[in-house]
Amino acid sequence: MRWALVKVSLAVTAMVVVAFAVPLGLVIKEMASDRAFSDAERNAAAIGPTLSITTERLPLEKAVASTPAGAADRMALHVPAADEPGSRPIEIGKQRASGKDIESARRQAVITKVPGGSALLQPTALSTGKIAVVEVYVPENEVTNGVGTAWLVLAGVAVALIVGSVAVADRLGVRMVRPAQRLAHAAHELGEGRLSVRVPEEGPTELRSAAVAFNSMADQVIQLLGNERELAADLSHRLRTPLTVLRLNAASLGDSPAAEQTRAAVEKLEREVDTIIRTARAQRPQTQRPLAPGDRSSAAGCDASEVIHERMAFWSALAEDEGRTVRLAGVDRPVRIPVGRAELAAALDALLGNVFRHTPEGTPFAVDVHNAEDAVIVLVSDAGGGIADPAAALTRGNSGDRAGSTGLGLDIVRRVAESTGGDLRIGRSVLGGTEVRVWIALDGGHTATGRGHRVRGRRRVAPRRTTSA
Repeated sequence: MRWALVKVSLAVTAMVVVAFAVPLGLVIKEMASDRAFSDAERNAAAIGPTLSITTERLPLEKAVASTPAGAADRMALHVPAADEPGSRPIEIGKQRASGKDIESARRQAVITKVPGGSALLQPTALSTGKIAVVEVYVPENEVTNGVGTAWLVLAGVAVALIVGSVAVADRLGVRMVRPAQRLAHAAHELGEGRLSVRVPEEGPTELRSAAVAFNSMADQVIQLLGNERELAADLSHRLRTPLTVLRLNAASLGDSPAAEQTRAAVEKLEREVDTIIRTARAQRPQTQRPLAPGDRSSAAGCDASEVIHERMAFWSALAEDEGRTVRLAGVDRPVRIPVGRAELAAALDALLGNVFRHTPEGTPFAVDVHNAEDAVIVLVSDAGGGIADPAAALTRGNSGDRAGSTGLGLDIVRRVAESTGGDLRIGRSVLGGTEVRVWIALDGGHTATGRGHRVRGRRRVAPRRTTSA
């Protein structure tokens, strides 16, 4: 494209230069010729007054010598003989024109070619009625005086115009070609898997629009890949809930060969699930769009009390097997929240699964629900050893120093809370261990801070031991 623009500009400029420079050069030549012959006519006219007064040689010679052309020996005077007997023609100066041309000039002025230049033959009437001819010699160098210099200047201007147009076309071509080359290079890199490549929004309007579209497409590709890998990691993490149950049940099977094989199979399955989660986490793109309120499909919402009752019935059976005391409060009435049933169940399973995985058997835990004016607060607390670095634990993929953790459980809960405009915080519970507070905003407007809200419907029930299901 760059060379095509240069060639087009060269052709167009060359045609314009030829169209204007050639006629202008010819006009300059004609002007120089007209100037030379105009000077010759003025010299010839200067003899006219003398010829109208006398035809004697001496005055005529003086008159010829007084003109610039006569002083330069470029003027001749041809006076015919008078009608008197014995009269002879008068010839003054050097004759260069032929006799035939001189006789023709007695009727009208003539410009004729002579060796070394041209001759202007100007007729002049005498007092006797005869016609004298004034011959003025014009050398060739006077006819073309200044023409060569003018043509050189004109040629220089023409070359400068052509070079300038080619340079401008080349710069315009670079301005168009380089953004297109960068766009093509970025497309190749994106196709090879380098998702961080972006194109500067430069160049003409069309290429800037293409760059904006490319960058938007690259961001969308990263977002889609990130969503896909997060989904793979989250779904794999949800498999850990039934695996926890299998592991706990396998631990109570005794020491038979079948029990050992079952425990080995469960451990292998857990390792495979952890591998899937870590692989998805490691391949997650570096650039991800932060989760905004309303990103999750939660328009229908669910009854938090019903979902918590359902999941606690599942985990209470395991708690009884391990001798854990369970406390449940605040779920004696319906509590509507803008979170899908499956998301809330997955968040609860992640929190309760962490309690079972990271606290010793017999450690009590509690689930409290508080219904405020603009938010619902779910507290999951235990009497374990707590979390040494809560900020690191809330970082996706950071398991801290907890053995067997993928670091995704709390991130699942955090994203559920933030999808409503709420948040997730970790602190010290009244039981002495970890307290995870999930703030679910009901208006979806602003992230809750946990301060300045009046909590209603807060209830507690006495600790109870659950029975096996």
